[in-house]
Amino acid sequence: MENKKIEPRTLPGFMELLPKDQIRFNEIKEKIQKSYEQFGFLPLDTPVIEYSEVLLAKAGGETEKQIYRFNKGDTDLSLRFDLTVPLAKYVAEYYGNLSFPFKRYQIGKVYRGEKAQAGRFREFYQCDVDIIGDGSLNIMYDAEIPSIIYTTFRNLGFEDFTICINNRKILNGMFVALNLSEKSVDILRVIDKIEKIGKEAVIEEFKNLELNDSQIKTIVDFIEISGTSDEKIEKLKNLGINTEEFNQGIEELETVVKLIRKYKVPDKNFKVDLSIARGLDYYTGTVYETFLDNYKNLGSVCSGGRYENLAEYYTDKKLPGVRNIYWTI
Repeated sequence: MENKKIEPRTLPGFMELLPKDQIRFNEIKEKIQKSYEQFGFLPLDTPVIEYSEVLLAKAGGETEKQIYRFNKGDTDLSLRFDLTVPLAKYVAEYYGNLSFPFKRYQIGKVYRGEKAQAGRFREFYQCDVDIIGDGSLNIMYDAEIPSIIYTTFRNLGFEDFTICINNRKILNGMFVALNLSEKSVDILRVIDKIEKIGKEAVIEEFKNLELNDSQIKTIVDFIEISGTSDEKIEKLKNLGINTEEFNQGIEELETVVKLIRKYKVPDKNFKVDLSIARGLDYYTGTVYETFLDNYKNLGSVCSGGRYENLAEYYTDKKLPGVRNIYWTI
């Protein structure tokens, strides 16, 4: 009896390359790795599979729906969906064996069960760097991250790219002044979309959140402040908003800009962009988005920012940090 042949096929959204492309991929990955090591980051490789209760400690909403989850015997397991949660678990587990600030990089595959489409894979690589403090972390590390981004892109052969920088405290302080603190997370998610959907669509989304015309105008005027990075900072100081968090955010942003220049990152490769919010609500200070100037259709190619407490779901120790992620290579 003739054996029935099985059609060789790969799951949608999972990547396989021909040898010449794999060689090029490996070259890119190696250059990124060398850039990280140049700045003193240590390699880390966490398991692809974790206990579900550990991996999903912070998950919820859409993230939890995208998890590849299964049982092996009586054990509930999941595939990692990013490299941040495994890092949090790692630092909490091995805290006593680590020196702080702990600088780690990891380049590895992650898995998300979302609809496969152009630019959206179910299996893809993330290239992460994190600098984690024990109790506190000097703001100079917020400026080191753009320096790493700049060095990495130059090593990859790019010259025309822009690192966009903002500070979440500025945004949150403005929301306090507008009595919109309770809606701040939703508003930030809308602001984060302005490059993709445009000003008019953003205004409609603000109306759907029941913001009044005065509040909408203030927010739109704020994110449309123009000029050089230094001019934008001066205009922020003159807005007349006087909440503690707002003023602290301006001070941090001004400090980071000065320190980035000390790292010798050219002004043409970074700028203050007040529309950058980062939709994830755990970023608490400096935030970044990086764009290739000649490939704007790709959107942000790497992003990150300052967070207050990496491992709060695993330990009582306060572990602030700053990070950057290259989403896919």
